[in-house]
Amino acid sequence: MSINIKTKEEIKIMIEGGAILAKILKELSSTVKPGIITKDLNKLAEELVVKLGAKPAFLNYNGYPTVLCTSVNDEIVHGVPSNRKLVKGDLLKIDMGILYKDFYTDSAVTVLVGNGPIFNKMPLFDKGILLKKKLMKVTQEVLEIGIGQARPGNTVGDMGSAIQKYVELRGFNVVRDLIGHGIGRDLHEEPEVPNYGKPGTGPKLIEGMVIAIEPMVVTGDWKIKEGQDGFVFQTKDGGLAAHFEHTVSITEKGPQILTML
Repeated sequence: MSINIKTKEEIKIMIEGGAILAKILKELSSTVKPGIITKDLNKLAEELVVKLGAKPAFLNYNGYPTVLCTSVNDEIVHGVPSNRKLVKGDLLKIDMGILYKDFYTDSAVTVLVGNGPIFNKMPLFDKGILLKKKLMKVTQEVLEIGIGQARPGNTVGDMGSAIQKYVELRGFNVVRDLIGHGIGRDLHEEPEVPNYGKPGTGPKLIEGMVIAIEPMVVTGDWKIKEGQDGFVFQTKDGGLAAHFEHTVSITEKGPQILTML
């Protein structure tokens, strides 16, 4: 296994690219509303990535046909934008990568369609909405926990263990067959970054490593299945899924999130 260590100059480039990606995801998230089709989100992503001086990372990667991944409800990742119309209460995962000055960054967010002041006045006994909000909250929190473990001297297993423990204590599960990864001049580099594991196992984190940490959390069993289009992955039991992701560099002072404004 060969892990590519980045120089400070290379990480500066990735910080610039990460800021561009963060701007795009912020704009896409704010555009999401009931009635919009996911193809429209992909079109906006295409326009923004060109406007901001970058290139899409996912388009034509292993045959993937679009710039954006839009996965809904039981879909976990790699959902292909289509004419699917989003409805209030859909749990939408938006995942995107870009290439900027020869370096990749990768990030994802989960959005509850229609969420807002009016939406939040829905009856508190709506268990479906409450479950979706809890799932999103736990997934976002556990991303922060995983990032907090991304320090020199810790291992990939330390991160995975912390993520898994936090999720399972809250009644959810982490997906095992889809994981995070190293990133840099290639979209997917070593090391693999699972969202489960045992403390002290796996590669040791050292200064200059850059990884994509991306917990995928589900309400039911962690087993998955491939969708009919050959790209999307769904929960096998039809449970809901949430996904948050940041590109993070390992520094002597601790983790540095590159895909944040």
